[in-house]
Amino acid sequence: MAQNVFTVTVNGAVFQADFADTTGAQALKELLAQGSLTIEMDDYAGFEKVGALGRSLPASDVQTTAQLGDIVLYQGSQIVLFYGINSWSYTRLGKIADLSGWEDALGSGSVSVTFALKK
Repeated sequence: MAQNVFTVTVNGAVFQADFADTTGAQALKELLAQGSLTIEMDDYAGFEKVGALGRSLPASDVQTTAQLGDIVLYQGSQIVLFYGINSWSYTRLGKIADLSGWEDALGSGSVSVTFALKK
């Protein structure tokens, strides 16, 4: 699978993301090759949305300062989308390429987010 791009759809807004170079990102890519994945995500601490993946992916956590648009794996089974900044131990999964409208799409409260390979 040479494809290195996936989409993240939040409240009807579609964003393109680039996969990170980690085993967790490779496992996510393989998972998305089987079909899109929709996750209910909740606001946490005013800088991220967190949602349970429903399975574990390989984690290679390193101390990271996550930035706006970063997509990371937390504790092996939760995906986190950043609209702020936080330092913690994460596995990088990807990064939103164009952040125009990202914060507005995530909004406040819970959101339904769909991850898919770019067609």
